Amino acid sequence: MEPFSELNLQFFTRLPIFPASIGTFRYRFARDGWMNDGTIHAWVYENIAFELAQNKEQADFPWTEEGIEQLKSWLREKLAERGSEPYRIPYP
Repeated sequence: MEPFSELNLQFFTRLPIFPASIGTFRYRFARDGWMNDGTIHAWVYENIAFELAQNKEQADFPWTEEGIEQLKSWLREKLAERGSEPYRIPYP
């Protein structure tokens, strides 16, 4: 399964804010407005709580079919740049 393939117009109707991760690659969405007339805000950040993250990148996309395809492309690019490792809890 290709990363982010589950993202579509209806996906963003579930929650107004949606945090997620692929291993240590973290991302988050927030929406404004309505489907076909709104905006999806997206962030990628380091493997830490969003509120504590200092290395955030943010981009906005129209909440349209075309905008969702742009969002998925942006996320795949950021995943390739930042990489991901399987999530694990380090032991002291």
